[in-house]
Amino acid sequence: MPETPEQLYERARDALQVPPVGDWDSWPFVGEIHPKELDPPVAEEKPRHGAGGVDCNACTNSENVIWQNERWMVRSMREPSGLPVIVLLEPREHVDFPDLGEELAAELGPMLLRVYAAVAGVPGVGNVHVGRWGEGSEHCHIWFMARPARMEQLRSSFAEIWDGVLPSTPEDVWRGNLELVRAALESS
Repeated sequence: MPETPEQLYERARDALQVPPVGDWDSWPFVGEIHPKELDPPVAEEKPRHGAGGVDCNACTNSENVIWQNERWMVRSMREPSGLPVIVLLEPREHVDFPDLGEELAAELGPMLLRVYAAVAGVPGVGNVHVGRWGEGSEHCHIWFMARPARMEQLRSSFAEIWDGVLPSTPEDVWRGNLELVRAALESS
């Protein structure tokens, strides 16, 4: 029988541990770390932004869209961050990831590869991390995070954390990188 959130909380709240991240080359911090106290489950999760298509930023805002076709769009962040490029792939239709439908789902694989190749083609990018969290917004969005080449300490899932640790990419470099992604998407 599956474990309920309450059972997980009871089992884990006094048994939290620190994984051996300090030994990992990609861990961005030094010194001792301690886990936060585990909060108990809530009675009901908060609705995600744009739930049911109401006040959905992706549906109503074309800001930061660097490429689009009749069914998909690629959007940048509002401003540069530590990694050289971060873009989101989103369907133009308001759907969540599990509700893509047959046509969008069939197009998703090729679109993932197309955006990946565009981001990976930016000079100085060593790898592209692709992720889907979907906790903040109901509108399906898939992240593409470019890791700088030869920066092995930035490898792995901690690249997302390094994005907040590193100083922001200079705006002109960031805009140039986005233009390279846009041009690659246009030509593919």
